Amino acid sequence: MTTTITPAEAAERTGLTLDTLRYYEREGLVGPVGRSPGGHRAYSEDDLFWVGLVTCLRDAGLGIAELREFTALLRSSGPSVDRVEFLVRHRAELERRARSIAAAMTVLDEKIAYYSASAAAPQAGNTQATSSAGT
Repeated sequence: MTTTITPAEAAERTGLTLDTLRYYEREGLVGPVGRSPGGHRAYSEDDLFWVGLVTCLRDAGLGIAELREFTALLRSSGPSVDRVEFLVRHRAELERRARSIAAAMTVLDEKIAYYSASAAAPQAGNTQATSSAGT
């Protein structure tokens, strides 16, 4: 017999709300989740694996339509190459976003250093608005 947990326990273990868990199930991203004898949702370890995978991919920037596409690929008996191509494509986008974020953080670090130094030794009227990043 498979061990199951309640929706409240699943929410606690995953860090998601009950509404989000139900939404993922409605969208076909998880499940169908089993039911207890009383008709309540009963999450298995497999369900929690899917929730974790969906959460990771959501955090990576995939939208619901893309998540549906990927879960369909995982559940299909189609070639693994389709899954690999999907993941490679989205990993490349994630790398592009990471480079963009790193560049923005560099600019912010420069501004923090400049304004921290300015706060330590204030100079009237100097706002350092002349760098390549603007203000």
